[in-house]
Amino acid sequence: MEFRIDSGVLTEAVAWAARVLPARSPVPVLGGLLLEAAADGRLSVSGLDYEASARIEAEADVLAEGRALVLGRRLLDICKVLPQGPVECAVDGARLSVTAGDARFGLSLLPLDDYPDRPALPARRGEVDAAAFAAAVGHVAVAAGRDDALPVLTGIRLGLDGTTMTLAATDRYRYAVRTLEWKPAADASGAGEALDVVVPARRLTEVARSFAGAGTVRLALDGGSLGFESGGMRTTTRLLDGKLPRHDKLFALGEHAVAVTERAPLVEAVKRVAVVAEGDSPVQLAFDGSTVHLQAGYEDDVASQRLPAALTGAETMTVAFNPGYLLDALGSFDAPRLSVRLLGPGQRALITDATDGGEGTHRHLLMSVKPLV
Repeated sequence: MEFRIDSGVLTEAVAWAARVLPARSPVPVLGGLLLEAAADGRLSVSGLDYEASARIEAEADVLAEGRALVLGRRLLDICKVLPQGPVECAVDGARLSVTAGDARFGLSLLPLDDYPDRPALPARRGEVDAAAFAAAVGHVAVAAGRDDALPVLTGIRLGLDGTTMTLAATDRYRYAVRTLEWKPAADASGAGEALDVVVPARRLTEVARSFAGAGTVRLALDGGSLGFESGGMRTTTRLLDGKLPRHDKLFALGEHAVAVTERAPLVEAVKRVAVVAEGDSPVQLAFDGSTVHLQAGYEDDVASQRLPAALTGAETMTVAFNPGYLLDALGSFDAPRLSVRLLGPGQRALITDATDGGEGTHRHLLMSVKPLV
């Protein structure tokens, strides 16, 4: 195998495929990246572990087609320090030589016979705007659990029903839901079938970000894995077993008060007063009809600020939240104005981007805590 390629193109391709490589693996070849040079002038770089796979194609001047498996992170480290300009790569005996200008590197080859077959892309289901999808995943990922003892709660629910895609995540203390439009493929297997799966949140976040600038991304899904494809990029990730608890009843608040306020000033005010909140001591929000009074701290170490806020459904309402959870929730929204639907102290509160009484496309449920005395 021998090919020439621009250093920037090679670095980008290697970095994209290396995302799926395990940090540590008892199987050495799973730390490898497979380079495949084809006679049609295409170089493919692919990596995999038992949970995910990634493959990307790039244009190259192929002098001799062939395949080579090398340590992926070592190759990435080399790519990062290559001088700008053309790079020549060639299999030279038991190693891959990488030459750029006066710099030359040699990488030991890993045994190709021990490398697993790449998983096939699942059944195609449709396509979605890549930037909108990446934003939506980011909106809900903040609520995903971090405790591996409860694997399903470390995932993001991906539901497909008609032309609506629903993304949701919860760690039992908060619950984020985001809906967006997508385009099912009319000729896809099981077209029109409602689907509901759970995807590892970290993996889905990485995938969504890597495709964000791709325009449109094709989605593929079966009973065990989720795949995405756009241009020369293709990736798969395994699904998690189990289901997330449904949010429908949790989000049905019944009779409640509603406070509408500007998002950015509220975020800044929460950050400001929270500097005196020790540990997880709460930030209190006291609504009185036309303003919200934020307060944090105890005794002499206190902070407060007032902001405009319109409250309906009650004359006054005082609630308090864990400041970290509240900032995560507020920071996940893009809308300039938010409504906060309130049942009362110590009860559920629903933040939404709908300020006209509708459901909105982005909702985040928090439990309020005991207000400051």
